Amino acid sequence: MLAKGFPVGKVDFLRLYPMTFEEFLDANGDHNLVEYMRSIDSIEAVPEMFAGPLIEKLKMYYIIGGMPEAVAVWTEDMDIREVDRVQSEILEAYEHDFAKHAEQTDVPKIRLIWNSLPSQLARENKKFLYSVVKKGARAREYENALNWLINADLVKKVSRISKPGIPLSAYEDLDAFKIYMGDVGLLRRHAHLASSAFAEENRLFEEFKGALTENYVMQSLQHVQDGRLYYWTKTPHEVDFVIQIENDVFPIEAKAGHNIKAASIKHYLSEYSEQTKLCVRLSMRNLSFDGKILNIPLYLTDELERLISIAAELEK
Repeated sequence: MLAKGFPVGKVDFLRLYPMTFEEFLDANGDHNLVEYMRSIDSIEAVPEMFAGPLIEKLKMYYIIGGMPEAVAVWTEDMDIREVDRVQSEILEAYEHDFAKHAEQTDVPKIRLIWNSLPSQLARENKKFLYSVVKKGARAREYENALNWLINADLVKKVSRISKPGIPLSAYEDLDAFKIYMGDVGLLRRHAHLASSAFAEENRLFEEFKGALTENYVMQSLQHVQDGRLYYWTKTPHEVDFVIQIENDVFPIEAKAGHNIKAASIKHYLSEYSEQTKLCVRLSMRNLSFDGKILNIPLYLTDELERLISIAAELEK
């Protein structure tokens, strides 16, 4: 599928929606890992013979991302410099199209918003702030430029909800939202995170780890319920994502490491226990379920909907 609003041509090939992590693994020849992931039918710890390689492949995916041309040059040459080159060309093509397709008065604002994205996502509280775009900037001055990026499918918008009611869209707060890039690899390149992190043990999860992890999770969740994602906050707590599957609402925390706290999820549960079948925590911990919190390793995010269904059956 091509992004909306652009004519077919060479640049549009670069705007094909990114591959999921599982699709990336298939393209990379790791069919055995994909078969294993799709065969999981119980909530049990993933054996090290699969967990170890999947963790390493996920780090690779954070660097390369899922843009088809970037994946193609990686699988052909295994040269991270070529991946960097392709990603830079994609980002440059996007910026050229700002001037080509947007209203000329909006182009400088679009560029400012675009360039602010790494800073927006690097913050602990990732709510989009116009003041990060430019000191003194206000929504009414920049919302057309932001909407252009959203409508062009170059960024993804995740709105806050006031409470986890059905349908979630009825409780959307239109004034509070987070913005993500469409591909985690492009975010890495746009943030100028050197590809040398690819070869450094665990460094990837220490530098810009929260931003990369949340963007990756958002990207994967685009395939759940048409990608309608929300988040929830009640100071000082924040649940990174909230999704609706049929008539059930599931809160999701995305954490980059092993040492994690569950304060926000626990607070959410204290307020909405009756409406919550289970909570999901995506992290580097192994697959487990304690009756209320389902811990899914980040590398299994593409299987989230199916794993939720398996865990929910255990509660019946």
